[in-house]
This record gives sequence, structure tokens and C-alpha cells, in this order.
Amino acid sequence: MVWIQLVAAGLLEVVWAYTLKQSQGFSRLGYSAVTVLAMIGSFWLLARSMQVLPLGTAYVVWTGIGSVGAFVLGLALLGESASLARIAAAVMIIGGIVLMKVG
Repeated sequence: MVWIQLVAAGLLEVVWAYTLKQSQGFSRLGYSAVTVLAMIGSFWLLARSMQVLPLGTAYVVWTGIGSVGAFVLGLALLGESASLARIAAAVMIIGGIVLMKVG
């Protein structure tokens, strides 16, 4: 159950990163509201998972899901560049998450 909470926290991090970009500096109310609610939910679920998981593991998984997820959304929805270096970086982040989980 704790891993489900942590993955959900990471996915909410992706949501708030995307809606933060779309809020245009908190000038668009709807996106701004979703950003704040997703932040609260993400931090709450992260805090709950940290009650059981080690700090380093929980934080690496949370930020990894957020960073790779934001990268993928940027590619898919915002037309951001998919250079070989950026893709390699995302693959290394995923590898780090896997190693942290296994270790």
C-alpha cells in the first residue's frame, strides 16, 4: 500500500508541474487551483509513505517519477525537444529509481 501512495504522490507531482506551467505564473485561476491542490495531495502522500520507507528511497522515487513524468508530458503535450541527451538522462533517472528500490 505504501508504494501505491508513493507512486500516486509522484504522479500528482507531474500534475502540479504541468499545471504550474499552464498557470502562467499563477495568473490563470483554474490551473493555479489544480496546482495547489495537486501539491498538497502530493506532499501529503509523500509524507505518509515516508512513515514507512527510508527517506532516501521515498524521495528519489518521488522526484524521479515527477521529473521523468514532467519530461514525458513536455514532449507529448508541449512540443519540447526529444534530444538524445535528454532521453538518455530520463533513462538514467529511471535506472536510478530501480536501483534505489532494489537496494
